[in-house]
Amino acid sequence: MPLPKIKTSKEAIQLEDQHGAHNYHPLPAVLSKGEGVHVWDVEGKKYYDFLSAYSAVNQGHCHPKIVEAMHEQASKLALTSRAFHNDVLGAYEQYATEYFGFDKLLPMNTGAEAVETAIKIARKWAYEKKGVKETEAEIIVAENNFHGRTTTIISFSNDEGARKNFGPYTPGFIKINYDDIDALEAAIENNPNVAGFLVEPIQGEAGVYVPSDDYMSKVKEICNKNNVLFMADEIQTGIARTGGLLAVCGHCSCEGHCERQEKTYSKPDILILGKALSGGNYPVSAVLADNEIMEVIQPGQHGSTFGGNPVAAAVAVAALDVVKDEHLIQNARKLGNLFRQLLDDYIKESNIVELVRGRGLLNAIVINDAEESSTAWDICMALKENGLLAKPTHGNIIRFAPPLVMTEEELRDCVAIIVKTLKQFEK
Repeated sequence: MPLPKIKTSKEAIQLEDQHGAHNYHPLPAVLSKGEGVHVWDVEGKKYYDFLSAYSAVNQGHCHPKIVEAMHEQASKLALTSRAFHNDVLGAYEQYATEYFGFDKLLPMNTGAEAVETAIKIARKWAYEKKGVKETEAEIIVAENNFHGRTTTIISFSNDEGARKNFGPYTPGFIKINYDDIDALEAAIENNPNVAGFLVEPIQGEAGVYVPSDDYMSKVKEICNKNNVLFMADEIQTGIARTGGLLAVCGHCSCEGHCERQEKTYSKPDILILGKALSGGNYPVSAVLADNEIMEVIQPGQHGSTFGGNPVAAAVAVAALDVVKDEHLIQNARKLGNLFRQLLDDYIKESNIVELVRGRGLLNAIVINDAEESSTAWDICMALKENGLLAKPTHGNIIRFAPPLVMTEEELRDCVAIIVKTLKQFEK
């Protein structure tokens, strides 16, 4: 039976409310079309997308090169499972490992799956390579992290909404303060059971919290010194979003791929990718590591029916090509600097916004109101009315992350909308 034609936003919202689980609280915008930096709702109203599906749509909505690759592959062969080889996976693995500078790639589908995969690899490496007694490996994580919502991941989350009444929780994790090198050293010191440190180079869900400039390099140094795996979750921050190919590139001046000789590049031992790895067109995630780490995974020990399927492989190659060919790293860096400069100019005269922070085109503003207030939500509702879609996080913070294909003219237009809207809430 064909899907019913949805004629109004109200009708679509009512259907979801009646037949769907209430595990999200979306802004009341019912989108039916997307192209580049824009989306349209059921009634035909046009918006700037300033969330990019939490940075999955870095390459813009419905990028023709990615859509073409997906359509072409899906019309030939969509899925074999890993019971058989397919003629796209190996080429994708070679392309991606060379692109990011690792020996091996383990393909999965979603970001949370990739994080779970990295945890399994780190634990197995600890038992088979580091000599940790089985079942005693520990992984250090950061306070206010967000790595997903599986049972294991919520076990080390601070988000009570994601945690409460979902226990018992998985043991084996040590929480420390983010951007605190002394805390990391203390957690590792005299603890031979530490397998790895799992960390976001920038904490996105926590409100785009950017650590000290030398944090990643010091993390890398401490992990190397203590034979602990540096595990970088770049699901949201990676693939050009922050003005480098990866956020662990820091402030390098790479033109295209990260230059491995750059001192600001702190290569993780395990790299976790998702979201923009497909340009938002298909669920694709991956874990990358060098041979000495990845070789601990043997047949039958980990996998996924859909992981590494031909469509995912073709889509990922096309998505990475777009990043390189369209110079999205450089564009994110340039426009991100401009965005923060323009918002800073407004904030100097504002009493509704405390600050703007971020890197590249991953940014946030902190609203001058209590975290439990509705002000940030109300501002996002007003932004929607003015033609721009964004979403609050942590109560009084609004995250801004447009597609990286945005032009300077479009960015200036968006800043004008944001400032106009914020002025409506000046106290």
